[in-house]
Amino acid sequence: MKSRKAVGRGEFIFGVLLIILGIYTFIRPSAALEGATLIYGVFALMTGIMDIAYYIKIEQRTGFPPAISLVSGIISVIAGVFILFNIVAGEWALLILFPIWFIMHCIGRLSHLPFVRLTCVSGYYYFTMAVNIIGLILGFTMILNPVLSFLSASYIIAIYLLILGIDSVIFSLALLDSRN
Repeated sequence: MKSRKAVGRGEFIFGVLLIILGIYTFIRPSAALEGATLIYGVFALMTGIMDIAYYIKIEQRTGFPPAISLVSGIISVIAGVFILFNIVAGEWALLILFPIWFIMHCIGRLSHLPFVRLTCVSGYYYFTMAVNIIGLILGFTMILNPVLSFLSASYIIAIYLLILGIDSVIFSLALLDSRN
């Protein structure tokens, strides 16, 4: 019971932070897209460096390094440097990849539904299912209409952050409810 409450408190804090980030994104949509692009650039660079280090470490220990790790590391470093030194091109790439992430995230959340059904009230189960089905529809709509993605990405991100934050707060309250 104690760890369930700890997870509930963490989920609550995470939800409140997502809501605050969603509100900020509504207020400053251009900053959100630029900030997300910078974050992706830094993560791509760091991931690439870690993949190359993994390649070197495995080669030293086994003599049979995974070549895919070196290739993906080099590509990630190039992508990270490209994004960090050309923010506008990075924003365009992010707008193209954002709908794919949106779809994958919603599929991942839908895959958690059996666990949600076992641990939470049925209202939360149906809320999560509806939100993620809407997310799938939005993601596919953005893929089929890239102009929509370009014109509305920041606002869609803001709305989704708010919904995700509310979803996390509701989930945390279900975990913190001692009757469950």
